[in-house]
Amino acid sequence: MIFHDVEQNSEEWFDLRIGKVTTSNFGKFMANYGKKFGEPAKKYAFKLAKEQVTGVKADEESYSNKYMEAGHEWEPVACDEYTKETFNLVSNGGFCQSEKHPNVGGSPDGLVGANGGIEIKSVIDWTQRNNIKRGGFDPAYKWQILGNIWLCGLDWLDFISYGYNYTEEKKLYIYRATMEEYQEEINKIEPRLVEFLKLIEEEKKYL
Repeated sequence: MIFHDVEQNSEEWFDLRIGKVTTSNFGKFMANYGKKFGEPAKKYAFKLAKEQVTGVKADEESYSNKYMEAGHEWEPVACDEYTKETFNLVSNGGFCQSEKHPNVGGSPDGLVGANGGIEIKSVIDWTQRNNIKRGGFDPAYKWQILGNIWLCGLDWLDFISYGYNYTEEKKLYIYRATMEEYQEEINKIEPRLVEFLKLIEEEKKYL
């Protein structure tokens, strides 16, 4: 893994992501595992193919709402609360790039020591309640979490759900996903990824 120590959401960070399959989108191609790729995976492959050919970020419809904006606003607070709770010092998540697959990368929200990481989601009350009840990570982020463990060579990653309007007692919820516990599912990532990289190459025929 090649680590780029850049500030996330900076111009340099966005430039590094051009044309790369990122862990936040692993769910698109891991869906329907064992079957043909679905429409979201195909559209994503075409987008990346165009970026790789042109070297320019593809135009996309951007969508934001007050909940998404709140999520970004509360992320630093959630990270501070996590440190107070666990005594874990969090360093910059930067951008991790695969050496074996150069067009693959990802950005954990932070790294902890040499083998840990964090992924923060600032959430509304109902989502916080469901995460607490579930006792695991939000399945919507399964492949992002497992993808970052795989890509960054981590032993574990703490999923942090921060209910910014929740009760003080349970405002912070932490679930640790480990390489050992999820090894079987993590092993599925690379073979499926290789097939997806082939799909990107095929899409270049139409550009």
